[in-house]
Amino acid sequence: MTGTGYADQLRAALETAGFTYDGVADLLGTTAHAALSRNETLPGLRRTSGGTPVETLTRLFLLQAPVSLAEAEAALPGLVDRLCVEGLLERSVGEVAARLDVRPYADGERDLWVVSDLTPGLDGSPNRVGSDHVLGISSASTSLAQLTIRQPVGRALDLGTGCGVQALHLAAHSDQVVATDVNQRALWMTRLNARLNGAANIEVRDGSFFEPVEDERFDLIATNPPFVISPATGERLVYRDSGLPGDRVVEDIVRAVPDFLNDGGWAQVLANWVVVEGTPWDQRLASWLDGSCHALVVQREVVDPATYVELWLKDAGLHGAPDYMRRYDTWLAWFEEQGIEAIGFGWVNLRRTGAPGTLRIEEWPYDVEQPIAPAIHAFGQAVEALQALQTDDALLAATLVVRPDVQQETLGAPGAEDPHTVVLRQQRGFRRARQADTIEAALVGACDGELTVGQVLDALAQLLDAAPAETRATYAPAVRELVAEGFLEPA
Repeated sequence: MTGTGYADQLRAALETAGFTYDGVADLLGTTAHAALSRNETLPGLRRTSGGTPVETLTRLFLLQAPVSLAEAEAALPGLVDRLCVEGLLERSVGEVAARLDVRPYADGERDLWVVSDLTPGLDGSPNRVGSDHVLGISSASTSLAQLTIRQPVGRALDLGTGCGVQALHLAAHSDQVVATDVNQRALWMTRLNARLNGAANIEVRDGSFFEPVEDERFDLIATNPPFVISPATGERLVYRDSGLPGDRVVEDIVRAVPDFLNDGGWAQVLANWVVVEGTPWDQRLASWLDGSCHALVVQREVVDPATYVELWLKDAGLHGAPDYMRRYDTWLAWFEEQGIEAIGFGWVNLRRTGAPGTLRIEEWPYDVEQPIAPAIHAFGQAVEALQALQTDDALLAATLVVRPDVQQETLGAPGAEDPHTVVLRQQRGFRRARQADTIEAALVGACDGELTVGQVLDALAQLLDAAPAETRATYAPAVRELVAEGFLEPA
C-alpha cells in the first residue's frame, strides 16, 4: 500500500471494460445477479466464460475466481504488476487472483467503484474475517445512504467511514467532506476510493469518533457506527464492534453530535439500541436528547436477544465453531444480567435549531419509500413551519396545501349512502395513513392554498350547521397533526 497514484489509470480501465453496475447487471442477468447477492457464484461463473474484459473483471473481483494472466492484462492493461504491489491482486504462475474487492456501484447519477475487503463466505466457504476487516457495500450502508439528506451543504462529516462509501455520496453535494476512522486499512481504502472516483473534496483523518474534528462544525453528519450490542469482551471486529458495552456508542454519539452541528445542520445515525425491561424504549432514547435539536427517531425493527446473538455470531463466522455454544451462552447471560429484553434497530435524525427542539419518537415497521431522505427533510420543514404557527391565531391565518400524493379512501357497506370510514393515505415517504372524520377529510380536500385554515373551517361549519368557534377550537389540533405528519404543507 504505497499510494493511490494508479487510481486514475484503474478507473480508465474499469470504464473502458464496461465494468459498471449496469454493465455487470446486464452481463449476469437476473438469476445470476440474485444468486451473487446470496453469496452463490456458480450461475455467475456460467455467464462469464467468454474472456471479455468485463467478464474477466467480474470473475476476478466479484466471483473471486482466478483468471489467466493474459486475460487480466487485457482487462487491466499495464496495471497487473502495480495492483499486485498495492495488494489488490496476487499473481501466481500464469494466473491472477483478487486480494481485495473492487465493486461497481452507482448513486443514480454516477458510476462509482468501491474497494473493500473480499466478501467472505462465498459458496458456503468459511466467513471468518480479521479484526481490521473493511466491510464493503452492505445492507446497512445502503440504508444509511437512502436515509441521508441530499441537499447541497458546505461541510459534511462521515463518522466511522469504513470503505468510504458514505463519503463518496456526501462528496457529490458537499463542498468539503471529512471522513474519520480508527482502522488504518479503512483509511487507506477510503483515500483510494476517493481518488478512484475523482472525489478531491474528501479529507481522510485518523481518530476515534469526534476526536479528529474537535472544535469543528458541520452542516451534515452521517454515521453508521460500530453499533453491535455485546458485552464488549473478547476479540473485536472494528467494523461492527465499538469496544463499549451495550448501546453506549450510540448514546455517546447522539449526546455529543449536536455540539458538532452548525445551526440548521443535520446528523443522521443508523443504530441499534437496547430495550430494557420496565423502561419504554422511547423514554430511554428521549433521555439522550438535550432539546437543542429537532429529533425524529424511528424504530424500524425489534428482535429478541437469541435472534440477535445468532445473527452476529454468524456474521463473525463463528457458527459451528468449537466455542460457538460458549460464546452464545455468555452473550445471552449478559443480556439477562442487564435486563435487556429486546434490541431495536432504526434511525436517529437530529437537526440543530436555535429554538427548543421538537421531539418525535415512533415505531414504524411498515414499508416506506426509498430513498426515505426527502421525507426526513420534510419533517424538518414541518416542525419549522409549526414553530411559526404556535398560536391558534397564526394557524388559522395560514394557508396550507394538501401534499400531491395524498389520496382519500372510503369504506362502507355496499349501497350505503355515506361511508363509515374515511382514510387519508400518503403514497410517498413514510406512506402514513390517517383515519379522518367528515370535517377533517373535507378540510384536507379544501386546502389548495387559496383560503386560510380559518376560512375553510368556517365554511365547513356553516355547511354542516355547526358553531364556527367550536369547529375552530376542535380542529386546530388536528391541523397541527396533519402538518406534522406531512399530509398538509405551507402554501
